[in-house]
Amino acid sequence: MDDTLYPLSLGINLACRKNIEEFMLHHLDMEESEVPRLCLELYRDYGTTMAGLKALGYEFDNDEFHAYVHGRLPYELLKPDPVLRNLLLSMPQHKIIFTNADEAHVARVLSRLGLEDCFQGVICFETLNPPAYKSNAAQILCKPSVEAMRAAVRIANVDPKKTMFFDDSVRNIANGKAAGLHTVIVGRSSLVPGADYALNSIHNIREAIAEIWEDEGEHVEQIIQSSAVETAVRA
Repeated sequence: MDDTLYPLSLGINLACRKNIEEFMLHHLDMEESEVPRLCLELYRDYGTTMAGLKALGYEFDNDEFHAYVHGRLPYELLKPDPVLRNLLLSMPQHKIIFTNADEAHVARVLSRLGLEDCFQGVICFETLNPPAYKSNAAQILCKPSVEAMRAAVRIANVDPKKTMFFDDSVRNIANGKAAGLHTVIVGRSSLVPGADYALNSIHNIREAIAEIWEDEGEHVEQIIQSSAVETAVRA
């Protein structure tokens, strides 16, 4: 979803990273000089900074974290995208959002883009972490782990061999391929390891992957639409 359904250049990602760093500074009482480095290291090592903080033993309410990090984002930067809406609605396959973000963030992004009725389901933080959502559980399941990819496939009840996974994350694409999915890297003009297709923009999908619209549906019967979390730190 993030940086996939809309471009990284909008600045939502950078605003999110700033909010994460402020949360670490003001709510977890970390040294200001250490916050940027630790934020990036945890993201790199654990998939998300939030997962890394939990793994290190920091205790905080998940709802409070998401409200601070996502609730203060400049959502006004997101505008309705009728071209993408028509493109998504024309696809005959089942489409699902797959994101590390919380459900409230998903709802706001899709609403701002005018895409709220273009997907048949959402797999998000609460979906992947139901026992931990209202607790301080140390382990968070999230992309880019292969376990998260496989969990999403199980939850969506799809055959990975007939499922296409869109993401702008190089790590997510590689592990999506490891989980057996067909993969599409978004925001790049050339393939990366594990990618079957490359799209400069999600708007190029019809030109690049015309078989999605083939009547027989031999190549792809289901589509999982993913959040992008690799190009900069996400919650």
